[in-house]
Amino acid sequence: MLAALIKGLALGLLLSVSVGPIIFSIIKQSINKGHKAGYIFVAGISASDITMVLICNSFATLFATLLKHEKIIAIGGSIFLIILGVYSLFFKKPTSVGDDHLKPTSFKNHQLLGIFFSGYLMNILNPGALLFWFAWSAAILADAAETAHPIQYRILVFGTCLAVVLLTDIAKVLLAGKIRSKLTPKNMHRIDQLLGMVLIGFGIALIYGVLEFGNKLH
Repeated sequence: MLAALIKGLALGLLLSVSVGPIIFSIIKQSINKGHKAGYIFVAGISASDITMVLICNSFATLFATLLKHEKIIAIGGSIFLIILGVYSLFFKKPTSVGDDHLKPTSFKNHQLLGIFFSGYLMNILNPGALLFWFAWSAAILADAAETAHPIQYRILVFGTCLAVVLLTDIAKVLLAGKIRSKLTPKNMHRIDQLLGMVLIGFGIALIYGVLEFGNKLH
């Protein structure tokens, strides 16, 4: 099972360092609302990863059907990212980070749920994350079928991968906390703009890639 552990570690690191909007969103959430909000946001992302892994591994028929509609999923998710990006770039009001922001922030239960589901939805509607899990789940399922213990193999690969991603996301929250006190309102506005441009660029690139790739197939 050493091969499964190594593969899970490699996949986790690959997903963690992939360039996409999630890393910026984690840092921005942590800067604006503190560590607690950052951890809740990360928990939502982790829950969405687990959901996608369970779907891909438990519902083979649904998995195959989704793969047939890969273009629709990617375009729909890309449009969602572009809308978020336009809001962040042009309509989001600048926020300031003062000494009071360094104090622990208290949240009501419904606010925590809102933060959790914002992370969940942003990740599960991210075409990059969807296609990542779909593609690698197919590969892992094929590898597992050739082993003596396919179920254990899949659990170890995906469990290791999810653990690595969760730990690196927590590290991003901690990093955001260290730089939070150094950010001025002007820099905060620039982060909003950067996040918006990343979301828009990522969404447009994915739409272009899906359409271009689809056209070549035909």
